[in-house]
Amino acid sequence: MRILVCGAGGQVGHELINRAGGYGLEALGMTRDHLDITDAEQVTDLVRRLKPGLIINAAAYTHVDNAETHREQAYSVNRDGAERLAQAARQASIPLLHISTDYVFSGDARAPYNEDDEVEPTGVYGASKLAGETAIQTVLDKHLILRTSWVYGAHGHNFVKTMLRLGCQRDALSVVADQFGCPTQAGSIADVLLELAQRYAQNGELKWGLYHYSGRSPCTWFDFAVEVFRQAEAKGMLATRPKVSPITTAQYPTPARRPAWSVLDCSKFETTFGINTRDWHNELSIVLDSLARAAALVAAGAAQHTQA
Repeated sequence: MRILVCGAGGQVGHELINRAGGYGLEALGMTRDHLDITDAEQVTDLVRRLKPGLIINAAAYTHVDNAETHREQAYSVNRDGAERLAQAARQASIPLLHISTDYVFSGDARAPYNEDDEVEPTGVYGASKLAGETAIQTVLDKHLILRTSWVYGAHGHNFVKTMLRLGCQRDALSVVADQFGCPTQAGSIADVLLELAQRYAQNGELKWGLYHYSGRSPCTWFDFAVEVFRQAEAKGMLATRPKVSPITTAQYPTPARRPAWSVLDCSKFETTFGINTRDWHNELSIVLDSLARAAALVAAGAAQHTQA
């Protein structure tokens, strides 16, 4: 089956394109240079021409802080773009799989959020993503919305790569230790979506609706950073890991308020589809290995160039 992947240049989109063949799927990847998902005519025309059997939307405005001052742009992509894709999917009688976020919640809870819990975003990013969910649910019956959290991977910009860069530059740094969530590897999200797409291709049906999927085991950003440095040092990616000090959110103010607690309850997803969440410690090791291999290839190429 042919699938249309929007947001192919992002963390999850990149993994979707690279992994689709392993699931027997033909992925047509669209970056924002190829497709403006906020342009209804462009989206409809593309779907009509390419005739995909399913759309996966991994496109989003994800800069949480910038969204506070770029509200129209955030809503244009996260709400209107999602709606345009849902409308095109309805016209073509095909499903839409869509990625959403833990930031739809306030973060005031202390138990994992399930799909039925009250949503109350604290910033423009979360509010715009929630509006996108609502638009899809209103327009299209055959949809699957997957909320996830703290996405990282070998491709693109993310917390893990930022920590590695800072770890090479500094002997010590401070990281927020009072925000809790579950790191989720981009490749795992891609695997889940492709598995579901494959099932749809084989059976012509899925249990549509709203689901949560994230890495297993809650932690703070501080915990996450400490583990990044521990594993990186063990793998020889850092000569010496920096000293990491815990700080509060108040000590690291940002334009957008982050949820203090954004742990997702993924039991509905696991029960419905028989797909278990993955421990983020193991997933982190996979990503670091991938980054180490990429760095070794770059170093080898540079050495060959110098010799030549």
